[in-house]
Amino acid sequence: MKQLLLWIWFSVLLMSGQAMAADQPKVVDKPATADQPKAVDKPASTDQPKAVDKPAQTDQPGGSDQPETEDQPAAEGQAENTDKPIAELQHKENAPAIPFNERLQCAAFSPYVGELSPDYGAHPSRELINELLDKLVEETPFRCIMTYGVMNGLEYVFAAAEARNIKVIAIIWLDDDVDVNTQSIHSGIEVARAFPQTIVKLSCGSEVRTRHGNAFDGEITRCIDSLRQAGVTQPITTIDTWWEWCNRSRPCRPSSFGKTVDWIGTNIFPWWENKHSAIFPCTTAKKAPDFHIARLKELRKTYPKKDVILTEFGWPNGPAGGTEYNIHTRQHCGVAGKKNQLSVVEQTFKKLAKNNWSGVVFEAFSENWKPSNEGSFGSYWGICEGTPPYACAKELKISPSNASPSKK
Repeated sequence: MKQLLLWIWFSVLLMSGQAMAADQPKVVDKPATADQPKAVDKPASTDQPKAVDKPAQTDQPGGSDQPETEDQPAAEGQAENTDKPIAELQHKENAPAIPFNERLQCAAFSPYVGELSPDYGAHPSRELINELLDKLVEETPFRCIMTYGVMNGLEYVFAAAEARNIKVIAIIWLDDDVDVNTQSIHSGIEVARAFPQTIVKLSCGSEVRTRHGNAFDGEITRCIDSLRQAGVTQPITTIDTWWEWCNRSRPCRPSSFGKTVDWIGTNIFPWWENKHSAIFPCTTAKKAPDFHIARLKELRKTYPKKDVILTEFGWPNGPAGGTEYNIHTRQHCGVAGKKNQLSVVEQTFKKLAKNNWSGVVFEAFSENWKPSNEGSFGSYWGICEGTPPYACAKELKISPSNASPSKK
């Protein structure tokens, strides 16, 4: 969801008439702190520990909805995590990952609900993770999730998912702290080995280029190389927006990572295009499903030998009737609301199923920590509420998944 850099590139491309910089990967062993631009995707908190398993979206103007406070107490009713080795969380013996070609219908899953924030304070407890997954299974058709980290208590998600027969696309979170990235990569290798029947796909980062340009391409490459050297058997990618996978170009042309990944994971959000893009400034909820499919077809044509998965798509369910204008055209094209959200999600999954393609709706549970750069819409993306009792949109209907091989 961190689209600011993407939208800046859009504007520069359209307004200047000059092609954006293409792949210029920089391999960085460890950037010097003084030489690196200050990270702006997390609050400027001095004493609070950094949580790296999901970024705070403060790389757009407006700052964060969360106050910069110190020594945040654990959220009421949430126990502190007692970390255990991954081996103790394992439900099954280590075994090679089985080939998994089933069409995936997943929901993006982050347990930072209620008053929890990935930027400070307590991490999600195991009790909360269990409660949220139970709610997802009981009240939605999803039996697959995509996760946003493998540390800070989130490593428990895989054991909890396995116990409920939920498949997982696991993102190893990467950002601008190389030392933390190293820990994240090591933890990713550990959980991939421990849960080969549950973790069906892996990603080295999500929207790293969207947040940082090419500055941390070396970190993505280091992660991919480390997973391969460790003998991890799950298919590997790095997830980013369709614009990045098109190498910031129209017509779409390959990114350098297309040669090194096993599959293409792409995030597509017409809601944010409606606000920031000069290329696609006006896509209504009714047209959003076709927009998703059109971008996927472009990517499949660009990467004909790769499976392309829609790793994030969605529409805000509130504030009801809310809308924003495009910064270039001043058009008002996207309207928030539960009816529009259900329509976008259902129709997108229907069109994906028709093509036997996989998709991940953003998101399972709304997150109240979302910063103000997303405006009043940031905490309304969940198909389930982000506060107890975490009620879900039970009326959501999607066609059941099947076991057919994915079309290339």
